[in-house]
Amino acid sequence: MRHVLVLPDRDAAEEVARELADRFGVRDEPQLVRDALAGEDDAEDAQWLVVVEDPQARLDATALDDFVAELDGWREAP
Repeated sequence: MRHVLVLPDRDAAEEVARELADRFGVRDEPQLVRDALAGEDDAEDAQWLVVVEDPQARLDATALDDFVAELDGWREAP
């Protein structure tokens, strides 16, 4: 399973990536990806994705939802 967490900016995405190990025991480094909004060239209009691999599906999706919501983000439904 793969979780895609969407954050409003790079700082929030980096914070989530750092906290995943402490809060959820994620050992593999999550992937950070800049996701420019359609038709937007300005970096200020980019969302950031944190991609977390969860091959054993052990992460609690509801807890991830609550966690990223603290930083105005959300988890994409699989």
